[in-house]
Amino acid sequence: MTSEDTPVPPPGCPAHGSGERIPMYTPEFAADPQAYYAYMRHHGAMAPVELAPGVEATLVTDYAAALDLLHNPGDFRKDARRWRAFNEGVISPYSPVLPLLVHRPNCMFSDGAEHLRLRQAVTETFARVDSHRLSESVDRIARYLLAQFSARGSADLLNDYAKQLPLFVFNELFGCPAEIGDRVMFGISGIFDGVNAEKANEVLFQAVSELVALKRTRPDDDVTSWLMRHPARLNDQEMAHHLVLLLGAGAEPLRNLIGNTLHLLLTDDRYAQSGLLEEALDDTLWRNPPMSNYAPHYPVRDMEFAGQKLKSGDLVLVGFQAANAASARSTSGQGSNRAHLAWSAGPHACPSKEPARLITLAAIEHLFNELPDIELAVPEESLTWRPGPFNRALAGLPARFTPATPRRGAQPQPSQQAQSPATGTAPARERGGLWSSFLTWLKT
Repeated sequence: MTSEDTPVPPPGCPAHGSGERIPMYTPEFAADPQAYYAYMRHHGAMAPVELAPGVEATLVTDYAAALDLLHNPGDFRKDARRWRAFNEGVISPYSPVLPLLVHRPNCMFSDGAEHLRLRQAVTETFARVDSHRLSESVDRIARYLLAQFSARGSADLLNDYAKQLPLFVFNELFGCPAEIGDRVMFGISGIFDGVNAEKANEVLFQAVSELVALKRTRPDDDVTSWLMRHPARLNDQEMAHHLVLLLGAGAEPLRNLIGNTLHLLLTDDRYAQSGLLEEALDDTLWRNPPMSNYAPHYPVRDMEFAGQKLKSGDLVLVGFQAANAASARSTSGQGSNRAHLAWSAGPHACPSKEPARLITLAAIEHLFNELPDIELAVPEESLTWRPGPFNRALAGLPARFTPATPRRGAQPQPSQQAQSPATGTAPARERGGLWSSFLTWLKT
């Protein structure tokens, strides 16, 4: 952008003509989303965007308009069965963004009394998670992951640590046995990485369905069993789709939040030298929120909103990162440091933001306590961000440090590693995966 007062498309943006949609899935968008958001603001409070080839949407980029939408369940509904373009067959069934947009019978895609019933089941279940127990879980998992690379003197903090820790934590909280947990990790990674998302979605749903069947016969002291026993009496389908939601919503945003906060700590001397972890976390939630664009909504009728016209069944998303930036611009500051929209707002706001903060801060504290001289191993400008319309996520975060002797644990054998989602196949049942390796390590 040469000037925020002149609507010049950013590099790589094909939206040069009137009415053309702005792509949000390109490497150029991932590299500099703020340039795209600045260009989008010339459309007003909302802009026409393309989430993937052929998947059109409207993105709310204004902070006040975003709050209005999120607090207006009367005019904007969450049930994706209202999505007009999908119902008309315009959207390819193989689109990589579908797993995160199509209807599921869970609290995210429901409205009214049904949403209240399902949401209450989730919030009251998560209220049973003891913070001390959660801290102990993060401690065990952090020590295990650090044991895998601390003696090397180098690591990719994103893929070796930030990506895996939330998956392990939620597998443990939800009571996943070894083989089911391996496939849960495979499925969630595939869905959010956009690599063979259809296959990953299939693997994940099969795994959580097996987990539901297991807990029906053998309930335990875990989130899955608590949710199952809630007075809302979720059926098997509702249980499975809530597990997909909760495991996915726990793993991907936390992966990005840990990674993005580490990025800030390793690249900004204000934080690196002072150790202000809470401040770094809040600054990350403002500037690089883990889910930068999401909260799909659908107008219930043709209407005018924020000065623009919408049609019934249009797909409307909230640009959390863009709205946060717009708020900072309009107020010459961020005001309350936690007034950001990273956790969304309104009746569908994130129900577990406090556990998310606890996990993130504990994970980073463990890392710096174990490897106090850790630093970025490459120039900051060489880091790349994963393409995708929804997430704000690094592709990798190479770091170096003085090698340390692991306090416990050893490198898993190559045969224990779960297959990459890039192969398009699930981990073989006869081979242990990452979760199986951790459970074996716990017994040593």
